[in-house]
This record gives sequence, C-alpha cells and structure tokens, in this order.
Amino acid sequence: MEKDTIRISFDNLEVEAVSVILVPDKAIQEPGYIKTLTASMEAQSKHEFHAMAQMAYYRYQDDELDVVEVSNPMRITRGDEAEAIESGMVIYRDGDGEFHVVIHALLNKKKMLEITNRYCTRWVRLDI
Repeated sequence: MEKDTIRISFDNLEVEAVSVILVPDKAIQEPGYIKTLTASMEAQSKHEFHAMAQMAYYRYQDDELDVVEVSNPMRITRGDEAEAIESGMVIYRDGDGEFHVVIHALLNKKKMLEITNRYCTRWVRLDI
C-alpha cells in the first residue's frame, strides 16, 4: 500500500480517499478528538478540511448529501498507520473530488456535521 493512499474500511467495504476527517462520538463533548488525514500534507490542507466540513454540513442541511450509515467500527489506514472508530463519523474526499460521509447509525447526523464544521472553521481562523 502506498503511503499517500488512505483506505477506509466499513461494513465489508473498502474505499480509497485523498483527505479524511475522523470524528469520534466523544468529539461532541470535546472537539479536540477530531483528527484529519490527507495524502499530501501541504500548506492549504487545513483549508481543504474546512471546505470538506462546510460542504458536508451545507449539503446535509439542503438534503443533498448521501450519508452512509454503518453499525460496525470503521478502520482508516495510511501506510503503516491505522485508526479505528468504534462510534463516530468519517468525512472523506475520494480521488475524483467527491465528498462522502459515513456515520454510525445511532448518532445525530446534524450534530456531528455541525461540530465538525465549527471545529474546522475555528482551526482555519486561528491561523489567518
């Protein structure tokens, strides 16, 4: 597996991504648990994550976002790094630039997207 390939496994599926936002359910109380991964860590990466979070949130509000619900843990790997989310959400962008959201079925989709958008917005503003 290439170092710059990010793979997300959930419910017997595996997809490849170029950018990923990992949001465990405990991020509802403490947003500091949100993590980001990208195939190429560049200066504009945080702006990409902000755009991903914002687009996912707005598309969800406009009922234009297909959200995949899962009941099993999600596994994210990049090279020899691996992360598992027992309960939470993953927002990712595939190689074609499309945004996708995978979330555990019992979680509040709107709330999870909202906290992710808020976190990424604050993160970008702190450096401007």
